[in-house]
Amino acid sequence: MAVVVAVVGHKKSGKTWTMEYLISRLAEMGFKVGAVKHIHEEGITIDTPGKDTWRFAKAGAKVILSASPDEVALIKKSKMYYGNLDNILECLKGEDLDFIFIEGFHSLVAKRTDVYKILTAKDAEDLNSLLVGTEPPILAATGVISESISQLPHQNLPVINLKLRGEELVNIVKALVQRK
Repeated sequence: MAVVVAVVGHKKSGKTWTMEYLISRLAEMGFKVGAVKHIHEEGITIDTPGKDTWRFAKAGAKVILSASPDEVALIKKSKMYYGNLDNILECLKGEDLDFIFIEGFHSLVAKRTDVYKILTAKDAEDLNSLLVGTEPPILAATGVISESISQLPHQNLPVINLKLRGEELVNIVKALVQRK
């Protein structure tokens, strides 16, 4: 099974940038990487209104698969996946991935000891609020906070600025697959 790493933090704290950074570096190294994105708003779809796949869903299809020469997209119209991390990860089973990165879903991953976490924060107060109720393993903190501090006082948690020390975080994450 793939190593699962959740990147969690509040809005505008650096989650997407952290995900992009890690995914691009690890993919360049030949690792097979999957990604999961938490979308908070109800009624949001990645499908395009008016297109055939959207029309099939509107007509009642619960699963829609579109295939082109460059990609395959699978849309499942179901609420059963939203609040259950195991159901979400089950969708990626059989993809032969080395890593699955999850953006968000803090409430689903916070207590899970089988999910590695990277916290993104705007400042020390923001980071401390994320640490409350978040169980190890926590690999590091990054995001906006990393522009002002490199270590959280009284915590053995590195705060990594991706622009200056990004490869350090890549190496921490890469080592997880080598431990398996």
